[in-house]
Amino acid sequence: MSQPQFKHFPHIRQKLFVIVFGTETRAGKLFDIILLWAIVLSVLSVMLESVREIREAYDSLFFISEWFFTILFTIEYLLRLFITAEPKKYAFSFFGIVDLLATLPTYLTLFMAGGSYLVVIRSLRLLRIFRILKLGRYLREASVLSNALAASRYKIFVFLGAVFTLAMIMGTLMYMIEGGESGFTSIPRSIYWAIVTITTVGYGDIAPQTITGQAFASVLMLMGYAIIAVPTGIVTTEIAQAEKNQKNAESSKRQCAACGKKGHEKEAIFCSNCSAKL
Repeated sequence: MSQPQFKHFPHIRQKLFVIVFGTETRAGKLFDIILLWAIVLSVLSVMLESVREIREAYDSLFFISEWFFTILFTIEYLLRLFITAEPKKYAFSFFGIVDLLATLPTYLTLFMAGGSYLVVIRSLRLLRIFRILKLGRYLREASVLSNALAASRYKIFVFLGAVFTLAMIMGTLMYMIEGGESGFTSIPRSIYWAIVTITTVGYGDIAPQTITGQAFASVLMLMGYAIIAVPTGIVTTEIAQAEKNQKNAESSKRQCAACGKKGHEKEAIFCSNCSAKL
């Protein structure tokens, strides 16, 4: 990431920018490692706190750890606002909102005291689990997956529309064939059964009793296996293409310092033109 030009406190902000947003320096790597462990430990604390026996035994420890992580993430959030050239843009970005949500739940509980609000407070504290989203910033492969999903979104929407249309048709037919005696009391309930059957979940709370209904159900089950493979193939193809594009982009940035040739492979050690070490 290129360093922005700062108007106020340029030296301090540029040094902090390299540490917080960069990963090339030793300090930047150390900052990322500390933050990664803080995210993982805070999420683990939330999950363990939901276990009643553990919560009752270590209630004070959970209280201290929660405020420790909240203050730590608050400092990180304010630090990012301070060193970013456009604080407003960062604040309303995806990771800016995630960073804010990582700190808000604990502070909100301070203003919602009282017995009638206990259930609400407990729900707000559970929002801390969203801190796991902060990990996305440090996963290089996350960009490949997000690009693949974005590229295949229209195909997936069309596919889901086709599946839902099929579920409506099959659900309506099952409602006509089976009726309320077999549990198909309405078309929406029959569509629910069709969706459960297509996805091969099969709860078993509704089942056809007639031979015709069972024949329809058998066809729908076989179709379900074929349908599951479609989105997998779509996303897999887009992931392969996204990885190829990212690899090409990275190789195009590699330039030989001796002769200036660009486009070296990521794994290359020597220049293909002058044999100088890259």
